[in-house]
Amino acid sequence: MRTTRTTETWLAAVLGGMVLATFAHAGNVGGSVKYAGAAPAPTKLEVTKDHAVCAKEPKVVEELLVGPNKGLRNVVVSVQGVAGAKAPAAKAALDQKGCHFNPHVTVVGVGAALDILNNDGILHNLHTYSTSNAAFNEAQPKFKKVMTKTFAKPEAIRIACDVHGWMAGWIVVTDTPYVALTDDQGNFSIKDVPAGTYTVQFWHEKLGKQTKQVTVAAAGDAKADLEYAAR
Repeated sequence: MRTTRTTETWLAAVLGGMVLATFAHAGNVGGSVKYAGAAPAPTKLEVTKDHAVCAKEPKVVEELLVGPNKGLRNVVVSVQGVAGAKAPAAKAALDQKGCHFNPHVTVVGVGAALDILNNDGILHNLHTYSTSNAAFNEAQPKFKKVMTKTFAKPEAIRIACDVHGWMAGWIVVTDTPYVALTDDQGNFSIKDVPAGTYTVQFWHEKLGKQTKQVTVAAAGDAKADLEYAAR
């Protein structure tokens, strides 16, 4: 059916109203994650092989990184229980550069592609430790620049390199798009969460899981601050 200018104007108004209504009934969840104790000094790692590639920069254990303001880095924060939420489909990337996993914690959606890169020009051997997903233990020689993996179930998966024993990282597989990783100040922001009351989950590789309730108002901001007890 051919539309008239009046019909087109009406459709635009209706569709515009729908878009506005969608955004008007969503808010943002943000906050900071702190560490209650004194910031521990990171433990230095010893490079034991492939020094020309691996020893260009000093390395530290990254399992507990606390900033000067006690902000806790690498906490995965997710809003649970949002009706109709689907896992993020965007491709994620995990780089091996300088014999170091970058980022230390990689977040990827269930079923989405994860590109594991080898930019070092030397042999790495990827070894994952998981329970819900099939683990893999595969060599990635210097000519294999990209290895792509997918994961079927949400889970926090530890990844290591069997060639370079100090290399350690995490792949966090999520089934919700409402997820963020805290920065070096411990801050995070999760945008466009539908209005409602939800459980916010915090996961840290050393300090474990914590949860708290949050109510997201339409077109408003909700705070979800957390402090982990010192260990």
